[in-house]
Amino acid sequence: MRIIVILTDIFFIDGLKKRDKMDVSEQIKRFEHFIEQNYHVPLLEAVSLGNNFLIVDFADLSKFDPELADLLLDQPEEVMKAFEIAIKNLDVPESVNRFFVRFKNIPKSQEIKIRDIRSLNIDRLICLNGLVRQKSDVRPQVTTARFECPSCGNIMSVIQVEAKFKEPSRCGCGRKGKFRLVSKELVDAQKIVLEEIPENLEGGDQPKRIDIFLKNDLVSPLSDKKTNPGTKVHVVGQVKEVPIPSKDGGKLVRFDLMIDSNFVEPLEESFGDITIKEEEERRIIELSRDPKILIKLVNSMAPSIYGHDKVKEAIILQLLGGVKKVRTDGVVTRGDMHILLVGDPGAGKSQLIKRAQLIAPKSRYVSGKGASGAGLTAAVVRDEFLRGWALEAGALVLANKGFCMIDEMDKMSKEDRDAMHEALEQQTVSISKANIQATLRCETTVLAAANPKWGRFDPYEILGKQIDLPPALISRFDLIFPIRDLPNKEHDERLAGFVLNLHQTSDAGTCDIETDMLRKYIAYARRNCVPKLTDGALEEIKAYYVKMRGSGGDEGGIKAIPITARQLEALVRLAEASARSRLSDKVTKKDSRKAIELLHFCMSQVGIDPDTGKIDVDVLTTGVSSSARSHIIVIKEVINELENKIGKTIPVEDVVRESQDKGVSADKAEEVIEKLKRAGDIFEPKRGFIQKI
Repeated sequence: MRIIVILTDIFFIDGLKKRDKMDVSEQIKRFEHFIEQNYHVPLLEAVSLGNNFLIVDFADLSKFDPELADLLLDQPEEVMKAFEIAIKNLDVPESVNRFFVRFKNIPKSQEIKIRDIRSLNIDRLICLNGLVRQKSDVRPQVTTARFECPSCGNIMSVIQVEAKFKEPSRCGCGRKGKFRLVSKELVDAQKIVLEEIPENLEGGDQPKRIDIFLKNDLVSPLSDKKTNPGTKVHVVGQVKEVPIPSKDGGKLVRFDLMIDSNFVEPLEESFGDITIKEEEERRIIELSRDPKILIKLVNSMAPSIYGHDKVKEAIILQLLGGVKKVRTDGVVTRGDMHILLVGDPGAGKSQLIKRAQLIAPKSRYVSGKGASGAGLTAAVVRDEFLRGWALEAGALVLANKGFCMIDEMDKMSKEDRDAMHEALEQQTVSISKANIQATLRCETTVLAAANPKWGRFDPYEILGKQIDLPPALISRFDLIFPIRDLPNKEHDERLAGFVLNLHQTSDAGTCDIETDMLRKYIAYARRNCVPKLTDGALEEIKAYYVKMRGSGGDEGGIKAIPITARQLEALVRLAEASARSRLSDKVTKKDSRKAIELLHFCMSQVGIDPDTGKIDVDVLTTGVSSSARSHIIVIKEVINELENKIGKTIPVEDVVRESQDKGVSADKAEEVIEKLKRAGDIFEPKRGFIQKI
């Protein structure tokens, strides 16, 4: 009895195996039915467009024939060959040499993290998400080569699978040795290095990498743009093992892994990639008609952060962005606005930056000490695929047409900060290293945060001196917000109530526009609105600029410069962003006033000369106000005059006395003499005397 049971089990298992191994001709038949029912029109369209590939939704195949779908996941190579033969049997013209099938929407069960790929997955169809870190050039690769035997004229085909070119070892007639190469079949091939997405990592995990090989239509010029370094991509492909050559020419027992890709699509990256449905578009247009739309956008920016309304408004306008202009002479004016937040510790700067990163689709977050110059711009690394040097893009280049959030900017080293100058203004990154001369595009909007030099703000000191950043870099930011944490009973009570209530209920309060809708609103505005300045808006900005230029205090013959052309461009960008907030194609007077209000708010906070109480842009850009510069010029003149009168060694008392006659107080004169000593213009040969160097 027991023997019979065992025998029936064996027959049952054997039958299962036979059923699993579906006949190839059966597969081809089923695929023909599937194409005729579901993909006949797309196939004809692909052929008429001259494409040699067809994109098939895996869900459609799974509905039509679950058994065939399962077989595809387990034995992708054989099943895809059957699919290609089925297509050939239908309507494909003879001119198309090979027609490829690309599968999308692979089930979630097949999605694997790069770090979890094992030998078990080899030769199976999987899908994975990652960030393109490196990309080689497209090069031809041999797939099959045909050889002729010189003795008998026999033609032999050798499939090229390994990295080395393989020739036949012997002919059917028994001949060994050299065979003549008749022809070879080439395909375009490219290697990209895929890295795990940083957001999906846990704790101190280092992102793992894997090589992805792209061939044929996946490296066409159109597809090529989808796999630029920095883009997040979804890859469907089969895992292959690659032999590692040893130094003596043999093979190692260890194998490397790579993915032979079948389908690649970019994940939602820039604002242009966000899909907006019809009903969402209707809601966006309805929202834009609300006269208080900007207030609603600001309230939805960071509802869980108390206060900072002006900063939130500026970040919303930064996300909306200005309009990039290319002049007829080739000069490009950037439309991206850069914002710098300088503030006391615990004032919520990092929280605002993190929230802005959630709303912006293509964004990179870097922090002071963890960022190097090469990590921000670009690095030159060895490329194993092409045996040479390759460029690896840094954070600012990876965030091209997106946003880069830089926290703790004051903690970066001087050399690393210097790398940012070109990226912020010219929006390019130039590299000249290891025989690589390249200019990379870097149309990136920067939102940065820094602490004051001494940890907290000194309200009576010039801001330029308190930020440990070079003045040339500071001047590239359109708006600079000081975030001060000053004790104020009413404000502190409201803040404490708001924060404690958040901890109690974890409800960030009523949000006018939810995050997903906010992203789509901004994306729609950036895509569809190209606002132009009206005459009224232009006059408003012009009047403010001329008025400010005329208001500079005249200090000892040196006129203070309250505003420069850089701020004038910032005003235009802010006004354009304000027009975009209500989906308008015209920049009105109201938009200009909003821009002027924001810029004036920043300038009156950070660009005030403590001596005169007037706005002076030099305070920001050089750290020395025009009044201080005028004092330096007066003291230098006094030293020159006294040198002519009494010789090279001049008593300090005489310099102070002469300076007082010219309107510089004794304290100021002594301060300037100290500055000149530190700068190396004068020195002290003996106590109480100075001498020019």
